[in-house]
Formats: sequence, C-alpha cells, structure tokens
Amino acid sequence: MAVYSFEEKYRRLRQELLGGAIALGGVFCLGTLWFYLIEKWTLTEAAYMTMITLSTVGFSEVRPLDDSSRLFTIVLILMGVITIGYIVNRLTEALIQGYFQEGIRQRQERRLIDTLEHHCIVCGYGRTARQVALEFQAEDVPFVIIDSRPEQVEEAKQLGYVVIQGDATLDECLINAKIDKAVCLVSALTSDAENLYTVLSAKTLNPKIRAIARASTEEAVLKLQRAGADAVVSPYITGGKRLAAAALRPQVMDFVDGILTGSDRTFYMEEFLLDPKFCPCVGQTLSEARLRLQSGALVLAIRRSDGTLLGGPTGETELMAGDLLICMGTPEQLRQLNQILGPITPSPALRPPRH
Repeated sequence: MAVYSFEEKYRRLRQELLGGAIALGGVFCLGTLWFYLIEKWTLTEAAYMTMITLSTVGFSEVRPLDDSSRLFTIVLILMGVITIGYIVNRLTEALIQGYFQEGIRQRQERRLIDTLEHHCIVCGYGRTARQVALEFQAEDVPFVIIDSRPEQVEEAKQLGYVVIQGDATLDECLINAKIDKAVCLVSALTSDAENLYTVLSAKTLNPKIRAIARASTEEAVLKLQRAGADAVVSPYITGGKRLAAAALRPQVMDFVDGILTGSDRTFYMEEFLLDPKFCPCVGQTLSEARLRLQSGALVLAIRRSDGTLLGGPTGETELMAGDLLICMGTPEQLRQLNQILGPITPSPALRPPRH
C-alpha cells in the first residue's frame, strides 16, 4: 500500500477543494444562464434566483416558473447540495487532520530555511544521523535534515528539527535545503550508492562545501573519496578502532571523548582559520602572538594551507595566511582567542564557543 507524504496529501486536498469550488461556480453560472436565457429574466434576477436556490434558504420565486424551469430548479438544488456537501466534507477533513495548521508550520519552516547561512545539511535520519543531529543541536550548529521516509521525518519534527522530506540524491532537494549557502553536508544514508550520488550532487552544486559521507565498506570509502568527499567515515572501521583504543588507552579515550562531544564539557576543541585581511597575528610566531598568554587557550596543532599538519607547535612556529589552528580551552578562553584573531572566515560547521 502506498504511503503518501504530507505534502502529497496537502496538494491533493488543495486540488479537491479547488475542483469543488470550480464545480460550484459552474453550477451557479449554469443556473444563472438558464434563468437569463430561457426565462428571459434580467441578469440580476437570474443570479439572485440561482443563489437562493443553491443556498436553499426557502425564499419565494422571483417570478412564476413553468414546469420545465421547475424541473431544472430541482436538478439545480440537487447539484448544489452535492457540490456544497463535497466542499464541506473536504474542509472538515482538513480541519480534523490539521492540514491548515501543518501548512502554516511548513511555510514557517520554509521561511526559516530560506534565511539560513553557513548551516549544515544532514542527509538521512537513521541511527548514525540521529547522533549527528544530537551533536549539532548540543553545539548550536544550524542544520537541516533531508529524509524521504515519512515516519523518520515525523520523528525528527517531533524533536524540533528542521526537516525536508525528499530524496537527498536529487539536485532539487539539495537546492531546497539551500546548499549554495551551506558549509557542510553529512551524507548518512543507508546505501553507499546513495551517499555517492549525494556527494556528487553536492559537490556539483557547491564545490566549496565540505562533504562528509558514511561508508559501509573499504571499497566504498575509496569511491567516495574519488567522488570528492572531504571525509569518509565507516562506522564499522571507526568503531573497531575506538573499541581497541578504549581497551588499550581508556583514560586517553575518556579525555578525548570529553572534549569532542556532549553538551556538559569543561574543555572544548575549536578550529580557527587565519584570514590575513582580519587577523593581526599572521606573520608572527606563536611566541610573538602570545595567544596562550592572552587567552589561556592551547594551540594543539596547525594545519597549513597545503594540508601539512604540525602537531604540538613550538613558540618559534610562524603563523601563516590560511593556517587552521586547532585549539583547546574553556568556552571563555576560546571566545577570547576568537577576539584576538579577529573576524575569521567561517570554517565548515564552525560556530562561536558556547557558554
């Protein structure tokens, strides 16, 4: 049995109401033309007679009618009652099932999506994507979920997420999610092929977007990377590595988990992209910039613009344009560091540190 989405049901209801209104208008015009052409009444009299007939208010006839016109009036009453009853039935269904309220809510969501900038798009709402959405919500990252399954869409809406029901592999759906203004796309669909199509579509529509995809096999990891995915995560491979790390280095894993995920952390890790137009520290060494002294935040690593990663930079390490600083600190320390570095170019999924 086919399962219809709310949009399809809402579209069908609007078409039925429009059809009922057109049918009622046609019946009104038919009655008016009969009294105007056959009975030779004035147009006002013909329209008045048709209106009181269709509304069944029981007023007397405008003029005496012959037998043929009385038979026509009987048919006109039946046609009007059937048409009006159909419209009332459709309106009652709309009120009972909340189509109008849902339509208003969807228009509000559409306006909210239209105003989004530097947001993330989560494709799919399975077990993996649920966790992604929870982390984004904990970090106050604006995001939109795309899923084609009505039950998953309803579940996400119940949690207050902004959701678009549709196929994430289609360009139209990604455009509706404002992919041209998004900074990150997470494709967590159940099929590797769907994730591959989604990444290809996303990179075609917005080459600058950071695309992160889920993969089930090592072969899929390679194909997604060739398709343009900036990062590919295999739950099975990553899960195995984390299980081994938790067994071998439990305290390290607890510390790393404590600064990467959750909403009740003491320390956070952040990325800061150095823009030479705004950052006064470009060209200085870490010692000269005095970032640790001024903010208290610790610079753990620096990724150069060519992709080179410098772990544990020293005081003599020079800060260069396009460097991505990976820093750790409390929310207050990271906010202070953000002020020191000046207005920075937003990194994918980057947001101001939270309280």
